Amino acid sequence: MIRAFAVLVAVFFAQASLAQECQPDKISVRGAWGQAAFAVEIADTPELRARGLMFRKSMPRLNGMLFEFPAPQRATFWMRNTLIPLDMIFAAEDGTIRTVHSNAIPGDETPIYGGDDIKFVLEINGGMAEMMGIQTGDVLRHPAIDPSLAAWAC
Repeated sequence: MIRAFAVLVAVFFAQASLAQECQPDKISVRGAWGQAAFAVEIADTPELRARGLMFRKSMPRLNGMLFEFPAPQRATFWMRNTLIPLDMIFAAEDGTIRTVHSNAIPGDETPIYGGDDIKFVLEINGGMAEMMGIQTGDVLRHPAIDPSLAAWAC
């Protein structure tokens, strides 16, 4: 009886921990290198996506912005009016990373092609993806990713 109670308590706390990890203002990234979490702002409207991280002079080290599109699409970004270098992580509808573009140059208007069938783009500080080992094939976990499709569901 005590053992069954202990198991129930452990399951409860494990589920509570997972629920805390899957918050709208946090995103997790997992790969062979390990796992990391970033505090994120969400850009899920045309206006928010158009502005992105423009005009910001800095961003805390483990912060970023998650761009969510209404449907998978061809994704191309640029750095117009962006003052800080960024890594752009392009992911499919299931959260699988398709492309990592490292250290996008501030102010550069050259289009950065992230791929076709992209549903999410995570922008983080330039150099972080390489430093952590984030690469194509790694996965994102966030409540915006449909759990029935997610490679790593909340």
